[in-house]
This record gives sequence, structure tokens and C-alpha cells, in this order.
Amino acid sequence: MSKITAAITAVGGYVPETKLTNFDLEKMVDTNDEWIRTRTGISERRILNEPGKATSDLGAGAVLNLLEKKKLDPTEIDCIICATVTPDMFFPATANIISDKVGAINAFSFDLAAACSGFLFALTTGASFIESGRYKKVIVVGADKMSAIVDYTDRNSCILFGDGGGAVLLEPGEEGYGVKDSLLKSDGVGRNFLYMKAGGSLNPSSVETVLAKQHFIHQEGPAVFKYAVKGMADVSAELMERNGLTGEDIAWLTPHQANLRIIDATANRMGISKDKVMINIGKVFRVSRHQSECALLIFHGTAAKYFFFKVQFQQLFIVQRNSKQMLYIVPEFLY
Repeated sequence: MSKITAAITAVGGYVPETKLTNFDLEKMVDTNDEWIRTRTGISERRILNEPGKATSDLGAGAVLNLLEKKKLDPTEIDCIICATVTPDMFFPATANIISDKVGAINAFSFDLAAACSGFLFALTTGASFIESGRYKKVIVVGADKMSAIVDYTDRNSCILFGDGGGAVLLEPGEEGYGVKDSLLKSDGVGRNFLYMKAGGSLNPSSVETVLAKQHFIHQEGPAVFKYAVKGMADVSAELMERNGLTGEDIAWLTPHQANLRIIDATANRMGISKDKVMINIGKVFRVSRHQSECALLIFHGTAAKYFFFKVQFQQLFIVQRNSKQMLYIVPEFLY
């Protein structure tokens, strides 16, 4: 009996209508459009600012978009996994709330928190459920309301993040199509370079932590950039070699839209020309882990033989056959 594979059979996405442009940020912090674009490639980001709206609304929007395009009854869904670091609340899980909002009454659901690596960790987990033969339809969601944890007086971080959600449907593959290979690793040594200090068991929420702005993202940009450029390029080269591939074999590179310079450096190291790189960072911003789903949505319909997923420090490399070309997805890393 042949091995069951997990194939991505549908994608969906959702972003809020409100835009926060570089020119808007010029009025908020000491920065300007030219400085932001040359260093990050970002022109605008979307913000969920409607009262009473949260990450579950972003995730539910993405799932509903997927279900509509697939003409799929939500009661057929077996499982929903939500990758997020901005849950509606600590519990219940945001995935539980999404399930309720989309009518997936037969699905079990849970959250997975791994920041920029979250979607790929969730994807591998969901693929394992399909490969086991026990489940037939698993939806993996990546959603974050990053604006809820961004300090809009900190010009180093507020320019980078926005809000949105993406989703993919995993089903048993046909003719061997599906996830082929993966490599997962974690390294917590860089935890002092990218973190949110308070709100957990180490520093519980208090008046003092709020006044000290410890519930916002803290990022040491140069350190993160250095590790991202070298690490993402190194692991890409390693995994391409492992699968007997060169840059000429790659039809599409779909990177996590963290920073245009990081994307360019990774593509150069892989020997991939810019016309093969899918980029939506300029208009769709950075939303932690769901960026690759958004890029998949935008470019959905492109024939691809392989999907490659890779993340630095929490590393993932996935191959999915589909036709005669290749798609290479490189999310960012998490310390």
C-alpha cells in the first residue's frame, strides 16, 4: 500500500480594509517613506481597528474565503489548527473561536504558538494528521493582529507589522502529490533579540509592566537581520543539496515577507533570479507567520511540481509535487 501524502488543495486569505501607509507613519514617529522602503520594501500595511474585532476574525475570514472557493461544507472539516502569537485570549484557543465562527462544528481545533515559524510548524502537524490516514480534511490557519502588540512610538518595529490571516486546506494527495520532506529544528539562544517581555508566567501582567511598555514587541533589528540573512541562505543551500536541486530547478521562490533585503540575499545565495521571487511585502506588509499563505493565495493557480518550505532556527523544508515546476517557500526564523 502506497504512503498517504498531504496535499494543499485550497488556499484562502483575509486582510482588513484599513491601510497604514508609510506617510501615515511619518506623522507618528521619526521616519519617512524613502527610509522605510529602501530598508524593508514596505509601502503600507493593513490594520484591524474595528471595535470588538480580533485575531479570530482574521482567521475566520481566511477560512471562509477558502471554503467559498472550494465549495466546501464547513461540517466536513476534521481539524483546524491556528498558528498565532496574538490569540484573542489565552484560552479558549483562537482556533476554537474560528471553528465556531465558520460553522466547523465537527472539527477539533487548537492553537500553535511559534511566531514566524508557526504556520510551517502547524502545516507539518496538519500534514501528519492526513498522512496517518485518520483525517481527510485539515485546515491550517496563520493569523495575527500584530497591531495589538506593536508600540507605535517605536520606529524600529512599528514600520514592520500589520494584521491579516491566511489558510490552507490539506487533503490526501492523488498520484503521490503532497508533502514530501521536512526538517524541523529550534534554537532559543537568540530569545533576547526578539520577544515580548511581559504577559506570561515569568512577568505576569501588572500596572508596572503596562507602564513600562513590556507588552509590546521588542526587536534588535541588526542582530535579527544578521542571523536571518546567513541562516536562511545556509539552510536553503543545505536542503537544496539534500534533494539534488539547484537554483535552475526552482520555478518560484515564495519567501516570508519579513524584509526585502533578506529575501534578496536568500534568493542570491540560492541562485534564483528576481523574476522567480514572489513578493507582496510592499502592499501586504509583514504579519508574522501567515505571509506565505498570502503569497500562495496571490499566486494560486501557478503549476508547480514542488513546494519547499524552510525556516531558519526552526527549520522546515517541505516538498509538494503538483506538475512540472517548483515553488520554494521560505518563512522567516524564530529564535
